[in-house]
Amino acid sequence: MTTDNDPKDMAGRELRLFRSFFTIAALWNFAGAVPGLFDTAGMFAREFGRDLSDPVMIAVYRGAWGTALLYGFGFLVVAWSPVRQSGVVLMGGLGKALFALNLAYLFLNGWTSDFAIVVIGGDVIFCSLFVVYFARLRRLGHGII
Repeated sequence: MTTDNDPKDMAGRELRLFRSFFTIAALWNFAGAVPGLFDTAGMFAREFGRDLSDPVMIAVYRGAWGTALLYGFGFLVVAWSPVRQSGVVLMGGLGKALFALNLAYLFLNGWTSDFAIVVIGGDVIFCSLFVVYFARLRRLGHGII
């Protein structure tokens, strides 16, 4: 049986903090995914500063936003149980890190609009806080997965 005094579990303020953080992470994903799914060409124009008219590329770009939507639901699952769902955070964090790196590469080559800076910066902040989350789990004696 686990109690608030068990050093292997988050409790009280820390638990509320991580639950809030992962809820915000989910909302961040939803903020991009919903317009990306329902106004795919508009979101592409905001992010890359050019039109998207090829139906195959529209489907590919919409699919990327579908993945972001799934990550958002994953972060909601983590918000419910931050200690038990670290694997979801690992996968979502890796996805965010790789996406931010790729988008930064595109930005540095002049292939995106300045809007990409917001997306890159947000994902870098979330990835940094995921590292803090994993460090805290380790201090509590939990494995990363």
